[in-house]
Amino acid sequence: MPTKLPPSTLLVPRRFFSSTTPKHSHENPLGLPQKGTIPRFQRGLPAKRPIPSVAHIIAVSSAKGGVGKSTIAANLSLAFTRLGHRTGLLDTDLFGPSVPTLFSLNSPPNLTPKNQLIPLTNYGVKTMSIGYLIGSESAPIVWRGPMLLKAIQQLLHDVDWSPGLDVLVLDLPPGTGDVQLSITQQIPLSGAVIVTTPHTLAVKDAVKGVEMFEKVDVPVLGLVQNMSLFTCPCCSTKTPVFGGTEGVKKMCEDYGMEFLGDVPLHPNIGEDASRGKPTVVAEPESERAGVFMDVARRLGEKIGLGGGRGDGRKSVRAGV
Repeated sequence: MPTKLPPSTLLVPRRFFSSTTPKHSHENPLGLPQKGTIPRFQRGLPAKRPIPSVAHIIAVSSAKGGVGKSTIAANLSLAFTRLGHRTGLLDTDLFGPSVPTLFSLNSPPNLTPKNQLIPLTNYGVKTMSIGYLIGSESAPIVWRGPMLLKAIQQLLHDVDWSPGLDVLVLDLPPGTGDVQLSITQQIPLSGAVIVTTPHTLAVKDAVKGVEMFEKVDVPVLGLVQNMSLFTCPCCSTKTPVFGGTEGVKKMCEDYGMEFLGDVPLHPNIGEDASRGKPTVVAEPESERAGVFMDVARRLGEKIGLGGGRGDGRKSVRAGV
């Protein structure tokens, strides 16, 4: 069960998207209560602002949709928690939020006295997603650029992560467009992780993601290959369903990236995610969970997280 938040100032989901307050439509798309004048958009590049109480921020990105990026991001956040780090997960995919399903959370968040959103917690990870605010899983977000970018700004700076996080994982939307650019311009990132499958089309798009981060001076921490090998449960034959790893390895060599890990194509990973209990929690001792743990350890070393408060051998408890 998710952590119970204070009952005061409980938000009604529809309130966030009311069409009766057009003056807030572009400046306050999440509908957060405001004091004083709402800041206007400024011309030129915004100044980067750190997120209070957050030590490190890692963006998990894929320029191609459908490669399992959100599942990777969720399991990495759980792996960091299992290693003893105070961890958060921010879902910045406004058009297709996945965190509510992945963490089995669907309640609207409460507000602090300063009108900041309070994250919802499950399995020891603090999470925030626009999916908590829209009231219905089938409700679409039909927004153009200004509202979209303002919503991202609010998710980045109007969430209370206190008493603090060692690492915040960002689940970025697919592509290399406005949202990705806005995030890299607004907050200092410790680095980015690229997720791809071995398929040629996915690898070609992953290259675009790498070059985008290079252009905005965000270090690429490495690459995770997802859905690589399928092992037959009957005869144990290993089959590269989406092709061999030659393209991924060449990409890593060409861009000087570290190959962080190889996540197999296993039905349990998808089933665990669909029922709101990702693999690191559902099967903590499995080889699949071990891959996520190894990637989290390597990333922690790269950004200087330290040893944390645990060794990763204990499973994460639900609702902590």
